[in-house]
Amino acid sequence: MSEAPAEVVGVAVAIPEPHATVLSKWRRQVGDPAADLVYPHVTLLPPTPVPVTRMDEVEQHLAEAAAHHSPFVMHLAGTGTFRPTSPVVFIHVATGVSDCELLERAIRRGPLERDLDFPYHPHVTVAQDIPDAALDEAYEGLAGFVARFPVERFALFSRAPGGSWTWRTEFELAGSPGG
Repeated sequence: MSEAPAEVVGVAVAIPEPHATVLSKWRRQVGDPAADLVYPHVTLLPPTPVPVTRMDEVEQHLAEAAAHHSPFVMHLAGTGTFRPTSPVVFIHVATGVSDCELLERAIRRGPLERDLDFPYHPHVTVAQDIPDAALDEAYEGLAGFVARFPVERFALFSRAPGGSWTWRTEFELAGSPGG
């Protein structure tokens, strides 16, 4: 018996313009091959295979998670790295960490329940799997990066066969503040 076809999905807070363009430009500048495949974002659910037959259930689950969480302000500031554990440079989430953690826990349940390879740490990847000198360039060049914006929704993304990610559905955060 063969398994049902699966779609690889991810859930994320998309970084709005003009910040997304700045971060993508830097990713391209340092030679990261994912620069044109991955939209700048804060991951709420990493790439996860889901049987195509369960996508309606997944979307309903995400709508329910969004309905119980209120909008919040995200403040991004400065760079960090996961080196030497992983060759990644990222932008810090300075404000909005606990909001992301609550959303991540609500999303990674039910039809999207899965184990993680690393503990959840909200961030915006700006360079990954490239030479150390290029990682250093991103780390130093974006050290003064600052952005502040409201987060009113998150998105479900699907990965195409070529590795690019496309928006599938957005979910409005509709919970009441403090509720």
